[in-house]
Amino acid sequence: MTEKTAALKKDFEMQILAAKNTADLESIRVGFLGKKGFVTTLMQGLNDIPKDKKREAGQAINTLKQFIEEAIENKKEELAKLEWQKKIDSSESYDESLFCSSEKGSYHPITLIQREVEKVFETMGFVIENYSEIVDDYQCFESLNIPKHHPARDMQDTYYLSTGQLLKTHTSAAQNAIMKKYGAPLRAIFPGRCFRNENIDACHENTFFQMEGIMIDEDISISNLIYFMKTLLSEVFGKNMDVRLRPGFFPFVEPGFELDIKCLICDGEGCPSCKDSGWLELCPCGMIHPKVLEYGGIDTEKYTGFAFGLGLTRLAMMRYGVKDIRIFNSGNLKAFSQFEG
Repeated sequence: MTEKTAALKKDFEMQILAAKNTADLESIRVGFLGKKGFVTTLMQGLNDIPKDKKREAGQAINTLKQFIEEAIENKKEELAKLEWQKKIDSSESYDESLFCSSEKGSYHPITLIQREVEKVFETMGFVIENYSEIVDDYQCFESLNIPKHHPARDMQDTYYLSTGQLLKTHTSAAQNAIMKKYGAPLRAIFPGRCFRNENIDACHENTFFQMEGIMIDEDISISNLIYFMKTLLSEVFGKNMDVRLRPGFFPFVEPGFELDIKCLICDGEGCPSCKDSGWLELCPCGMIHPKVLEYGGIDTEKYTGFAFGLGLTRLAMMRYGVKDIRIFNSGNLKAFSQFEG
């Protein structure tokens, strides 16, 4: 048996040395290790060998098999490198990029609605600012007249980080920095992603998009707020919108309101998106609290202002007739392919 394995090893070495490509190598592998290969045939013939020589023969065959397997693996790597280098060195042109589908993609519906809203406010003289998603307690709460242990913090179940910072619960967290940056008079909007530990349902998500807006000048009143919001909604929806103001408590505005729009999904009849009320809460708003203006370095004897937090996610639901807010974070490309922009 040792003579047979030695002869096979010599034959294998000659063949693998002559192999020019991976196809040749595969043919050699099948010839030696395949179901009808030389090594396999030897293993099957062990039953015909006397018991006192069977152990020695089995060891010789296993040693040969391991040698062939290792040699084939090494040769495979060597040939693969040579074939790749040949492609690189050849004058033949090739496309080294990944395949890309020719299908036209689409923007996320929230991106579309955000850009549209930004254009409307730009025509009204508002600047657009971006702000960090990770803020500190002062920016998110204290500068907005929400001191520690204030019950209003319970309204915003907050994600805190191990650093002591937090994921902003509302775009209002940028108000203080924007006021300090521009001073007064001021017209600014700052869209962004917000995070709250919400119970998720058809109209609530733990990750959503808002757009904060503030206007600070002399003699600003709530009527200015109503005018700007109705102008925005008429531009976005292409028609006059039914809106209503309800009293609402927000520590950073005084007085505070909830601006609702008539639900466009059910046309005011009631559905899961509007909790069967016929109205959808769109925009907490109000006159900026004097303390918030003071924290921002604004002269409260001279200036007043309004602020609003426009729900971009809910506005997109109304604009495109999306009945479940969870679709926006689903990553469902089939659902998003219907939107164009």
